[in-house]
Amino acid sequence: MARFIAFYLPQYHPIKENNEWWGEGFTEWENVAKARPLFKNHYQPNIPADLGFYDLRLEETRIEQAKLAKEHGIEGFCYWHYWFGNGKRLLEKPFEEVLKSKKPDFPFCLAWANHSWERKTWDSKGTSEVLIEQKYLGEEDYKMHFESLLTAFKDERYLKVNGNIIFFIFNPLGSEEIVQFMNVWRRLAKENGLNGFHFIAKDADSRNYKKLMDLGFDATYNDDVFNIHHHKSTYQKIYYWFFREIIKRPTVFLYKDAVDYMVSDTCKNNNIIPVVAPNWDHSPRSAGKGIILHDSRPEYFRKVIRRALDVVVKKPKDEKLIIVKSWNEWGEGNYMEPDRRYGKENLKVLNDELRKNNSSK
Repeated sequence: MARFIAFYLPQYHPIKENNEWWGEGFTEWENVAKARPLFKNHYQPNIPADLGFYDLRLEETRIEQAKLAKEHGIEGFCYWHYWFGNGKRLLEKPFEEVLKSKKPDFPFCLAWANHSWERKTWDSKGTSEVLIEQKYLGEEDYKMHFESLLTAFKDERYLKVNGNIIFFIFNPLGSEEIVQFMNVWRRLAKENGLNGFHFIAKDADSRNYKKLMDLGFDATYNDDVFNIHHHKSTYQKIYYWFFREIIKRPTVFLYKDAVDYMVSDTCKNNNIIPVVAPNWDHSPRSAGKGIILHDSRPEYFRKVIRRALDVVVKKPKDEKLIIVKSWNEWGEGNYMEPDRRYGKENLKVLNDELRKNNSSK
């Protein structure tokens, strides 16, 4: 049986830093609600349906999210986790509440979003300001990081592959220190009675697969919903860049054309995990400088799900992972949660195709 795990953004609640950077009470919902169409037939804003504009400090919301996911075939959530070094974390409250309350009773794992946070200026200069820097401070810091998550790693809900803890790393080539980081954590896992880690690296279009495996990763995930872009000519890429960066018109591809590129044959490799994306529209965050997969429909998403199920069919049971990108990334127009346009249809498509796949075995 395929194992669908959905990336989960723990952002939807006010924090001190966002208040200072973006204004009092800021959450991603502000960008979502103010989004507007940028071209003919561009559907914006995307408005949440069943769950509304929720606040992740509320336990009832987190429970309802898990219920929806479980009912539609998603095995667990992969919470984005932020550790900038020396104990500095952000957006940790929702996951801490999940741990402390033991609710929802729904499997989970963690993905380290190891990148600096920046405030970009969407002008011709394209400048940016570093708001908080990602640091790699050596073994003592890696030990502190591990110990801060040990309760999670020992939680019976934590997702594993062959008995090893699943842990994603967003920027696996962000520092040479990441090799030491993994070595330290593997040692600490043994010292604390854990089997070990199954480290999974982000890799766009599998272009760094061999290098990442040589560095000691156990698997990669093929995270590039824009594989279609890589198949364009150099001239076309320059054209898209010019309009996006200079004219401030988004790069637009039809979702139905992109589906043929989203899950490649490389994902048949046991160590390469396919990624399925029901939609993508970054314009709520980046306006005219974003990339959009236009006219995404549940019927097209069905084709992506079928392709992903096909590429994992021969993999060992525990390694039939499929990443859903994402559960609730509303600011990049990338979510499975019900909206006012299609309701629960994307969830129903995933569940329907998973049931068909299982019944055919």
